[in-house]
Amino acid sequence: MSAPLLQVQDLHAFYGKSHILHGVTFDIAAGEIVSMLGRNGVGRSTTIKAIMGDVPPRGSIRFRDREIGGMKPHQIARLGLGYVPENRDIFPSLTVRQNLYLGQKSTKKTGRWSMADMFKVFPRLEERADTRAGVLSGGEQQMLTMCRTLMGDPDLIMIDEPTEGLAPMMVELVGKLLSEIAGRGISILLVEQKLTIALKISHRLYVMGHGEIVFSGTPGDLAANAGVRKEWLEV
Repeated sequence: MSAPLLQVQDLHAFYGKSHILHGVTFDIAAGEIVSMLGRNGVGRSTTIKAIMGDVPPRGSIRFRDREIGGMKPHQIARLGLGYVPENRDIFPSLTVRQNLYLGQKSTKKTGRWSMADMFKVFPRLEERADTRAGVLSGGEQQMLTMCRTLMGDPDLIMIDEPTEGLAPMMVELVGKLLSEIAGRGISILLVEQKLTIALKISHRLYVMGHGEIVFSGTPGDLAANAGVRKEWLEV
């Protein structure tokens, strides 16, 4: 049996003296969609930031069986790990097209995603290709950030709260893009509050509470476990 694409073991993380992650352990196989669920403030975003090197990690983080804990974010990105942050981080003064070009790791090598692919999946970006990204709506900026990350041709993309604050139509478009990503065999680690999307597209789910994994299983397992949903997910 081959090693998981991403393997996280006994991960701890701190903000100053605050101990946020308490021994988080999980893995993701190649081509797998995994969702990380839980209420706000339980450590889901910190988990992704620690994997990406934005927060100093303690523990083991292996990507393609190589230890990446302690590496710098740009080094991790070059290994094939993509990250879509919750705050979107677009370049507002650059055009949509320029933002997409910035996502490419190399102009010489052709990856799985071209600019034409991005425009096909989300035609609105093509309509606004030469518009400054700062004037896009929140939903359009979210799609731009995801598309820009895909232009870097990652093997695993980590996406933090992609549907937060979006109108229902935009939520549907984000879901469509996630399905398109999965259809190309790219692994996804999705941090999401909307249970419906996570249950619909995920192969497996993890639920976090107080900086720890409190449940792991399939969407069917979670749907059948009212106790876990009530204690850790429902408001």
